[in-house]
Formats: sequence, structure tokens, C-alpha cells
Amino acid sequence: MLAILAFIVIFHISSITLLFIATIDNAWWVGTNFTVDIWKTCLNSTDACKEIGSNTPYFQAIQTIQATMILATILCCFGLLCFALQLFRLKQGERFVLTGIIQMLSCLCVMIAAAIYTSLHEKFHPDLNDKSATYGYSFILAWIAFVFTFINSIMYLILRKRK
Repeated sequence: MLAILAFIVIFHISSITLLFIATIDNAWWVGTNFTVDIWKTCLNSTDACKEIGSNTPYFQAIQTIQATMILATILCCFGLLCFALQLFRLKQGERFVLTGIIQMLSCLCVMIAAAIYTSLHEKFHPDLNDKSATYGYSFILAWIAFVFTFINSIMYLILRKRK
């Protein structure tokens, strides 16, 4: 049982790490001369970064992505704290339902952010017309974090506190 708990904690911490990297790092949309994330646009030729301002097309959608990624990270961190508290407070045989629900909400937030970015990423920066541009590793890490938080929430809902 100790090995299962250790695996779940490591899995949860890796989910938190993926969420932090995906939220902070500048690689959601990458072209030959630029990198874009949910916070700023950086041009490789001049090493200048410009924050995404309110004059950007679909600025409210970008703010939604920012908010849901931050909320997902906070919920995932809170879920780990909740798991630690429930580990010592729950009676034997009870499930970690609250922790599972918190992780499911974190999963939902990541899915919303990544889905909005998937559908509207080309409209966010119409001035960056690079046909060779692709999704960056931060965007991919966001989808991997979605899968990790979903699996983690299912594990919490199934897990019972045993002796």
C-alpha cells in the first residue's frame, strides 16, 4: 500500500510540474522567427518580447486560457494538500473523493484552456504568418497534463484507505 501511495504522490507532483511548465514557459506556438505563449510573443531575430495586450484579437479568449491554466495549477496543488490531509484524517476504508473531485476540476480547466487555444491560436496573432509554425512543447505539455490529471483523479476516486 505504501508503494501505491508513493506512486500516486509522484504522479501528482509530476502533474503539478507539467502544469507549471505549460503555464509559464514560452512555447505554445513556435515559428522560425518567433515563439508565442499565453502571456507574450517573442521575436527571435531581435530577442524582444511583447506582452499580449488588450489590443490583441480575441484578447478575452487569451485571458480565459490564462485564467483556466492558473486555476488548474492552483487546484492541482490544492489537491495534493487535500490528499495529504485526507490521508491522515480519513477512516480506514473510505475513498479520497474530495481529492478526486479537485483533480477532476483541474483536469477540466486544462482541457478548456488547451481546447480554446487549439481552436483559436491562429487568430490570436494574425501578424505572425509563418506557414511552418507548429505547436510548441508547452502546448503539448498542457495536453499531457490534462491526461495526467484525469488519470490521477480516477486513481483518487478508486483508491481506498487500507491498512
